[in-house]
Amino acid sequence: MRLFFFCMLSVFTTLVFSQENQQSSYLDVNYFKGNIALHNNDILHLIKGHPEGVILSYNKKTFGYNSWEQRFNYPEYGVSFIYQDFKNDVLGNNYSLYGHYNFYFLKRNIMFRIGQGLAFTTNPYDKESNYRNNAFGSKIMSSTYMMLNYKKEQLFDQFGLQAGFSFIHYSNANIKAPNTSINSITLNLGVTYNLEKVDPEFIIADSTQTNTKFTQPIKYNLVFRSGINESDIVGSGQFPFYIVSAYADKRFNQKSALQFGADVFFSNFLKEYIYYRSVSFPEEPTSGNEDYKRVGLVVGHELFVNNTSLVTQIGYYVYYPFDFEGRTYFRIGLKHYFGKKWFGALTLKTHAAKAEAVEFGIGVRL
Repeated sequence: MRLFFFCMLSVFTTLVFSQENQQSSYLDVNYFKGNIALHNNDILHLIKGHPEGVILSYNKKTFGYNSWEQRFNYPEYGVSFIYQDFKNDVLGNNYSLYGHYNFYFLKRNIMFRIGQGLAFTTNPYDKESNYRNNAFGSKIMSSTYMMLNYKKEQLFDQFGLQAGFSFIHYSNANIKAPNTSINSITLNLGVTYNLEKVDPEFIIADSTQTNTKFTQPIKYNLVFRSGINESDIVGSGQFPFYIVSAYADKRFNQKSALQFGADVFFSNFLKEYIYYRSVSFPEEPTSGNEDYKRVGLVVGHELFVNNTSLVTQIGYYVYYPFDFEGRTYFRIGLKHYFGKKWFGALTLKTHAAKAEAVEFGIGVRL
């Protein structure tokens, strides 16, 4: 449950503690239908029929009362619910709840939405009753969805239309095996309903303020991350992991910062996996005495949106005593700042499309 509450923290706090200015909000209902993407041959037996479902959303508009709203072209934030029927008895149905942001382009005709939240599946893997479901190893999973729509509001009184594409991802990020995950690529058609008849005017930033160059000295970050995960061997057990990260960042404008630093990984699941390989595959060179620790160098980018930021990083193991999924790794996730220095972090670490762990972190930026 911590995953769900942290993913939605920034959206909920903004909804509850929004500034006392003129507000406007709307609802939208979208029907979608599409296909399961073949990202791994292990899920070939699960691709049957065309999954369909409904996306219900509540959205709150911004009008530039805060500077970050003006910088991002007056985005929206809200909560959304997805029901998805996979048209497959093995996969069952999924129910999901998200916090999301909407961003606008091309004179606000194109909307891009990204949402992060928690999903519940009705028919997860079971070694006796549902052994074919190698996609969902647990009932509770994390989920990400993206939507790209052409949108027109208030075409008929307070009703509008939108249509486009949606991408929906479900995974428990190897908290429990199996975890092949499912990605759905769909077409969607929806109706919007404005709860107010007239929206306030957008506040345009003062040109002198917009043209003022943003400067900030190099900042130094120290982060401790932890969680639990399991190798791909079903039944091998869940183990805690610990990561210590140190990196410097330099903001080059109001929105973005570049990062460079290092990670040290203490992954106990890997210790168990090394032992398993040494015992189960004696023909391999694995002795069982290999070090399970790893050290990586990372470069990254941080996108600042209000008191929340989006972090993307790419890393390369420079200390790599045991070969596991390759030397290159990726990290993507959210940071939420509590004041100017302290932050919480929720990130996903992967090797290409293969997730290794969901990382819960706390850190300081000095």
